[in-house]
Amino acid sequence: MRVLLRRFSRAYGAAPYQLLLVLGAFALTAYVVVLLVPGPSFTRMLVWFLGAVVLHDLVLFPVYAGADRLLRAGARRGRTAVGWINHVRVPVLGSALLLLVFLPGIIEQGEFTYYAATGQTQQPFLGRWLLLTAAMFALSALWYLVRVMRSRYLGVGRDGN
Repeated sequence: MRVLLRRFSRAYGAAPYQLLLVLGAFALTAYVVVLLVPGPSFTRMLVWFLGAVVLHDLVLFPVYAGADRLLRAGARRGRTAVGWINHVRVPVLGSALLLLVFLPGIIEQGEFTYYAATGQTQQPFLGRWLLLTAAMFALSALWYLVRVMRSRYLGVGRDGN
């Protein structure tokens, strides 16, 4: 059995559970599509989805892959006792995910619908997103400072020695 799994992993390029996860995601997507097809907004959602795929693959992925390469090059150049690269990556990822989720509110799309549903305006979205981003960077910097102080106090190097 192990030999068979090892051969499958070598041929597929990943563990078998990864294939099961991908197939489950496709099945869930197909279920959602079947539910939406009779709806009048299906075409609009399909256009948004295809636009998001093209935007991500042709614009966003090269941008953040290039930014990450620059970060890694900078981390290699200025090696310190405590690695700092993830203290930049994590708040950037959190900020980008928040921007993705709340972008319609930040750019005030659907202002009338939002006001009708909640009785509030979308004015605070941008300020709150900026505050959360600043808080994530501040917490990450504080955590980095704690790690640096701890490594100096304990005399621990980057590799734990």
